Amino acid sequence: MSAERDPERDPEHVLVLGGTTEARRLAQALAGDPAYRVTTSLAGRVASPVLPPGEVRVGGFGGVEGLARWIVEHGVTRVVDATHPFAEHMSFHASGAGALTGVPLLALRRPGWTPGPGDAWTFADSLAHAADLVAELGDRVFLTTGRTGLHAFAGLTDTWFLVRSVDPPQGPVPPRLEVLLARGPFDLAQERELLARHRIDLLVTKDSGGSATAPKLTAAREAGVPVLVVRRPPTPAHVPEAHSVEAALQWLGGADRGSSGPL
Repeated sequence: MSAERDPERDPEHVLVLGGTTEARRLAQALAGDPAYRVTTSLAGRVASPVLPPGEVRVGGFGGVEGLARWIVEHGVTRVVDATHPFAEHMSFHASGAGALTGVPLLALRRPGWTPGPGDAWTFADSLAHAADLVAELGDRVFLTTGRTGLHAFAGLTDTWFLVRSVDPPQGPVPPRLEVLLARGPFDLAQERELLARHRIDLLVTKDSGGSATAPKLTAAREAGVPVLVVRRPPTPAHVPEAHSVEAALQWLGGADRGSSGPL
């Protein structure tokens, strides 16, 4: 199946699978351009998300077929997967829906982090693997892997954890847990102060990439705090990628020329 569109009268309808800074920036860039209609889809995991300009929908689609149906019913002509690097299910759903509908798909994925001079990083392949390594690396842990993954650390009874989250965590959590409710981004001075005030001796994070949450890594390096980094999950093969909003805009600008990948 494929979406029908009159290119002479109808703007490109771009569905942005969002929830990231890059997704908001892309929606902002497209919202003022009459050549595009933009809809951003949010998973709905945050109670009061920062909404991007343009149309917004919240909640799941119902798997691959549900997403494909929505694409066709709403005349979507391009899909940009700008979800979090660890939202692997949505990325595979987007790939499957693209195959069903024939609507071009681009993955907007920020580059991952790499350790530099002075960094003391250990890598884990999953949250469960990270939980296995925590006790060997620290006693007072700043856990920044997201509130939905706290269950992986719930069995660690001897380790003290600090978690920073927009909304309170739910479900199983570590017994020795302090929750700091706050919304980022946070600058380097804030991260330095947090590590010092809570006497953090281990930072646990996902390889989210980008600059918005990178100051905590700089603060950890300066303080000599080791970092446990959870590697990114696999992503769908054969999906063209852009590593910046500017590259995604170039890809969208090539729509009428039949472009199938970032320019």
